[in-house]
Amino acid sequence: MVAVLDRRALNRATLARQFLLERVDRPVTDLVSRLAGLQAQTTHSWYVAFQNRLIRPDPEEVGRLLTDGALVRMSLMRSTLHLVTPEDARALRSVTREVMARDLRNSRHGRATVGVDHAAVVARGRELLEERPLTARELGERLGEDWPDVPGEHLAYVVRCLLPVVQTPPRGVWGASGRPLLAPADRWTGLDMEVEPDREGLVLRHLAAFGPASVRDVQAWSGLTRSKAVVEGMRDRLVSFHDERGVELFDLPEAPRPGPDVPAPPRFLYDFDNLLRAHADRSRVISDEGLRRIAVRNGMPPATVLVDGSVAATWRVLRGTAPVVEVAPFAPLPSGEAERVAEEGLALLAFLRPDRDDGRIEFVTPD
Repeated sequence: MVAVLDRRALNRATLARQFLLERVDRPVTDLVSRLAGLQAQTTHSWYVAFQNRLIRPDPEEVGRLLTDGALVRMSLMRSTLHLVTPEDARALRSVTREVMARDLRNSRHGRATVGVDHAAVVARGRELLEERPLTARELGERLGEDWPDVPGEHLAYVVRCLLPVVQTPPRGVWGASGRPLLAPADRWTGLDMEVEPDREGLVLRHLAAFGPASVRDVQAWSGLTRSKAVVEGMRDRLVSFHDERGVELFDLPEAPRPGPDVPAPPRFLYDFDNLLRAHADRSRVISDEGLRRIAVRNGMPPATVLVDGSVAATWRVLRGTAPVVEVAPFAPLPSGEAERVAEEGLALLAFLRPDRDDGRIEFVTPD
């Protein structure tokens, strides 16, 4: 008989793998790799992922690793920008190549370039980016010289989807600013990006970082389709469970599953934290009502607060003379939790504004 894992058991298992039950002392690159990358399409908000997972988070160190090439930002899972190690960039990009190609096909850019020789656009784009890194707009303008009848934004998107490219620093470096310049990933990392895709390896990476998980969860995280046959072929290496709805979940045999009664301290998540984007069924970390509360139309979700392992509030830093973190609980917090949330919020402020010691937490009623 297959064991059933209830919502809290799934919650604790995933939080353990995400290092959200207890902060750890690990090298930054090791943490990023174990998390299978951090979604990082914003310029800096993803640095909060290090604050809530590491004992001694140092954003300056992360910025140096990005500048030195030990970390890179490139489009991977779900065709979104992720922070990864160069080795993971190669492994993950090879598998998500089809995700990037589908993104192009289904986009207005793909429709606008029907009949255009995409291979020729990519080859010319590579030549231009090897000369020097360019923004998408600059790349489009240069490509438009060869394809004058096609708007440059569409041509640049062809290159962005079909050629592995990184977004170069200082863009994304803590305390710095810079234009979103693109460069060929193989030239930037020194690694050949054209390797055989390992879909089984992708499944293992997802389970290690987010499991136990269903086939649909793997697909929701990666953007890939037709993963059922891949997972079925791995049954002899995996263990399986059911959730409370009867959905089959797969996992690594030795992965942590600490049980539903392990304490989960408050944690402040950044706006695009992978914890909320790695499952088709997100009920292990957020309720249906919570999902409705954070739903947005502009594509920029709010940052959220975990209380007892689940999303229970949103947060933001207010601009003003003194640093303030505003917390908006969805409902009154249980006894003692408000104090623990405030303590964690002050730790976040100390990370974000180490130059100030006058920060405070404000609890407000959500809009």
